[in-house]
This record gives sequence, C-alpha cells and structure tokens, in this order.
Amino acid sequence: MAEIIQKDGTWAFDGDALRLTPGHDRNVSLLRRALGELVVPLGALAGISFEQGKKAGRLRLRLRDGADPLLQASGGRLTEPNDPYQLLVESDRYGVAEYFTDEVRDALLLDEVSSDPVSEYLLPGPSVPLSVSAGDGTASFDGERVRLEWNWKTEDAKAAAGTRVLALADVVAVEWQPAVGLENGHLRFTVRGGQTKAPAKYDPNAVELWGFKKDPLMALLAAAVQARLPHPSARTEERPAPLEEAPRDDHDALLRRLRELGELHRTNVLTDDEFQLAKQAILKRM
Repeated sequence: MAEIIQKDGTWAFDGDALRLTPGHDRNVSLLRRALGELVVPLGALAGISFEQGKKAGRLRLRLRDGADPLLQASGGRLTEPNDPYQLLVESDRYGVAEYFTDEVRDALLLDEVSSDPVSEYLLPGPSVPLSVSAGDGTASFDGERVRLEWNWKTEDAKAAAGTRVLALADVVAVEWQPAVGLENGHLRFTVRGGQTKAPAKYDPNAVELWGFKKDPLMALLAAAVQARLPHPSARTEERPAPLEEAPRDDHDALLRRLRELGELHRTNVLTDDEFQLAKQAILKRM
C-alpha cells in the first residue's frame, strides 16, 4: 500500500483503488470538504503526474473521459483549490510523492488500464438529498426532483414566476459554469421542451452565480443530478419522442410557463421569433 499524508489531504492506494481524503487545513476548499472522501477505482484513471516546485509540488490525477459525473457537469472548469484530483505536496515529501506516482503508474501498466473514454460512470457522484444556496437562489435535489427557490437578489421577472420544481425525468442536461472576470457564472438545467437562450439572470431554470465563496458547491449539486442522467455516451443514440406522442403535461404548469415566456418577451430577453417558437411548442402540449 502506498500513502502520502499532507495538510492538503491524504491519498492512499491499495492496488485496486485510490482513496482521496481532504485535509483539515483552513486552506482546503468548501467544495472538497463537502465532497468528503473519494474512492477512485483504478479503472477510472487515465494517468497520474507529479510536478515539483521550489516551495511545494502537486500530485495530479487524470480521469478517463466520462468516468466522473462531477467532471462531466463542471466541464473541467474546477480551479485548483476546488479540484479533488490535485494534492499539494510539501517539498520534504517529494520522495514519497514520486514513489506514490510510480506505484499507481505500475498498477495501470500491469492491469493494462486503457485511457480511452468510458461508457458509464465509474464514480457515484455526491450523495442526496443536497441543498446549496449561492448567487440569486437556492438549489435542492432529492434524487427525483430539483427545486429552485429565489432570494431578494433575483431579477424581478424571474422571481415573479415563483419556485421552480423540475422532475428529473424532464431534465435533459445540467451545467455548472464558474464566474470568470466580469462574466457571471451559473448552474443551468436544460429541460425538455423548455430550452431558452436567456442569460441565467432571466432563465427560470438557472441560478446565476457571481463568483462568491459558495459558488463551487453548486458544482456538487450539478454532479448529483448528472450522475442520475443517461451517460453522455448514450445520448447520441437517443431520439426524442415526437411531441404528439409525449404524455400530456399538467395544464397549470404549462400556463405558468406561458406566463414566464411572456414576461421574458416583454423584458426583451426573448426575441419575437424565439417567443413565438417557444409558445407554439407549449400550446401543442396543452
């Protein structure tokens, strides 16, 4: 067994899996603390590297594409403090880090682990129920439904639509985007029949993020949803059913959606063409 213990965390490898435990140092991010211990099977790895620096080095794991719902939902946008697959190594532990790297590499070679993409998630994703407050709202997920509640900072037209409850069966995709520079981020859910090009500030299926400390926690909620959606490798083979064959939606819910679209149109978030297209799609389902 190979193990390296640092203030940033502890990594252990038993030949079959890596156990990544975040440290208790005050510099360990909220996301890593909330995520807790990760068990990464050897088959989910595409590689490992160790980079030395003057004062500190860094161990990095590279996972196979499609193996982890967190990386899938975040699109590789997790910064270094929030990335659970990086470990800060103090200079007096460089020898241990190199030994650890060699042990994992040897195991990958002996087991002939491919670095190709995988067709199913090899990590389970964060556990549920899960609730996170950040930006202009609170997002909650219980394994079956996503609930979006707005706060006093939410744009008026979006807040007027009230709390959103999205059934997992209606969610097509989820994306977490961090704030970068002057560009705000978001947690966005793409819903069947409810796609919009509106910015997250106006999108009733998105939480707008402003780059504050709790923003990365929304990536955990995105990952919990992502883990329960069809794997990306299967989506190219799926074909959405025609609207005429889909089950009839709740009449009141469709009326609420029409009112939301009307408000987005009145505030010039949606163009005339976008509004008419979205309206017709809803009317066909009533």
